Amino acid sequence: MPATGDRITKRKDGLFQGMYTAQTPDGPKRKYVYGRKYKDVERRLAEAMGDAARGIVVDDKNPTVSEYLDRFLEDVQHGSVRESTYSRDKYLITNHVKPTLGRVKLKNLSAMHLQRLYREKQDAGLSASTVQKVHHILHKALAQAVRWDLIARNPTDNVKAPTPTPKEMHPLSAEEASMLLEATQGDRLKALYVLAVTTGMRRGELLGLKWSDIDLEYGRLSIRRALTRTGNGGRSALAETKTRGSRRTVNLTQRAVGALRSHLERQLAEIEAAGDLYGDEGLVFTTEAGTPINPSNLRQRSFAPLLKRAGLPHIRFHDLRHTCATLLLSKGVHPKFVQELLGHATIAITLDTYSHVMPGMGDHTARAMEDVLS
Repeated sequence: MPATGDRITKRKDGLFQGMYTAQTPDGPKRKYVYGRKYKDVERRLAEAMGDAARGIVVDDKNPTVSEYLDRFLEDVQHGSVRESTYSRDKYLITNHVKPTLGRVKLKNLSAMHLQRLYREKQDAGLSASTVQKVHHILHKALAQAVRWDLIARNPTDNVKAPTPTPKEMHPLSAEEASMLLEATQGDRLKALYVLAVTTGMRRGELLGLKWSDIDLEYGRLSIRRALTRTGNGGRSALAETKTRGSRRTVNLTQRAVGALRSHLERQLAEIEAAGDLYGDEGLVFTTEAGTPINPSNLRQRSFAPLLKRAGLPHIRFHDLRHTCATLLLSKGVHPKFVQELLGHATIAITLDTYSHVMPGMGDHTARAMEDVLS
């Protein structure tokens, strides 16, 4: 394949033009990308040639928004993102974008169209968080349309998406966390709750944990996957964790190791009792038949009754993750260690989320400055 530089020429009007050949249903066709800067055309040409090599070609130069988004979902998103992400994006486009903007010609789509869509969706009761997700997928789709030379600029660049209000967290105090764990005595999923509080693992990470990920002798486990929702009737499936930071190794407390040993003994007894009917996938936390636990069932049939037994107010399962972080930070554990434990991508996320629970920060900095200047 010739280098992209061999395919770029400068036109009389001053624009740079990149040419490539794409295979279409009607045979090979020459296609072009344009730009005022050589480097921009070189980049766009390389992307277009890569798309053409993978068979991604948009022939219609004036599709509707609906036609283009269908093509984008199938040719770009499908297979390149997690199934749960693809299903979410398709749902958002089908239910919140197409009914309003589907018939608009892609070349006529403007920032005003999008701003009005976001306003109407919020006025109809859609959360700011969901509208922001609509904005995110549209931004990605329209950026691809620019690369495919279907539109000159991305209209989402000039639109302000709503900022979601952060969900209020309700972490348990040290006393409440002890009450919760005390209430797990005799509970089939005691080890799950011990891990949730002591490691801050996400619900999907706990439900996707396998025995092959755990080393009880050395007291550690590796987080490599999570149980996620798919678009297939809302079913759950195992998938690799999203980011490099999410893939991590966690050292376990003695309490967690003991709970896992007891859990293993219970599970082996269940396997023996079920015999060939046990659907063994190597998971640590399963139903009594060995199948993955439905996240909704965990919340409604296990977690909610556990809170009631412990005499604690209703909280989200995710608040156990917040509990882990706040308990550690309140004891002066360095935020970098908490970041690594929780699998946050950056320490900034940890600090932004939990800075309000770090004790005495104002007093500490004031005293430090006094010491420096004394």
